[in-house]
Amino acid sequence: MGGGVPGVRVRRAGSRRCRSQHPSSASVAREDHGVFRKSRPGAPSGFFACEAAGLEWLRAAAGTPVVRVLDVAEDHLDLERLVAVPPSRDAAAAFGRSLARTHAAGAPAFGSPPAGWDGDGWFGPLDAPLTMPAGRHERWGEFLAVRRLRPLAALLLGIAPTSVLDRLARVADRAEQGAWDDDEPPARLHGDLWAGNVVWTRVGATLIDPAAHGGHRETDLAMLALFGLPHLDEVLAAYDDERPLREGWRRRVALHQLYPVGVHAVLFGGHYVAQLGRLLASLHT
Repeated sequence: MGGGVPGVRVRRAGSRRCRSQHPSSASVAREDHGVFRKSRPGAPSGFFACEAAGLEWLRAAAGTPVVRVLDVAEDHLDLERLVAVPPSRDAAAAFGRSLARTHAAGAPAFGSPPAGWDGDGWFGPLDAPLTMPAGRHERWGEFLAVRRLRPLAALLLGIAPTSVLDRLARVADRAEQGAWDDDEPPARLHGDLWAGNVVWTRVGATLIDPAAHGGHRETDLAMLALFGLPHLDEVLAAYDDERPLREGWRRRVALHQLYPVGVHAVLFGGHYVAQLGRLLASLHT
């Protein structure tokens, strides 16, 4: 594994996978004198240490505020307790600008894990996280195909109909062949930037629960839209002002949503399978 997290007290960190929390998580949270503790009995070795590494990597970007790590051990992670306030349009615009700066801090490669970690991550609820393969790819399309879509397709066997699996395979092939490649450098991604992982505080939007890695910056923006974020239009407009997006980025939102929707299909089935099918159909596969 990597060499720890600067400025954070770490006890017995040793796993090569790092996770991201979803609303169905079975974690236990405790608030005490300004400390918010997340714990999971029997957590895999290094489970919380990897999350801490992701948080510190995002903090080092000096962009969007990130919840502060106070302590991490094998069975828990202590964070500063955040006090939520209602979101405002001004705060949303500030979030858009700061997120652009976080992304601009960059990453060594597409698929690379955060500094202080050197292996796979986790994605999904704490009680049933799925492996989120890491890697180091020069091209985003290759990373998407090899580390996201093809592993996802294997997990969907017996869950999704053949028509969905066939379309997913065609998208993976097109991605690996470079259909959506561009000259964007690897961005420093939160990696699971749905609305629940953005806490609105007095200092503005604050990030929690990352699946941090090097990726395409449009991925984080597509995640913000997936489950709805307050004042999303203001966030996107301010982001585009700070660091203009490539033409046609809205048409690629479905592409970037395939992995998170597919993970939900694996874990929960039901309408997420149908939603995955609609996303694939919109890509004309």
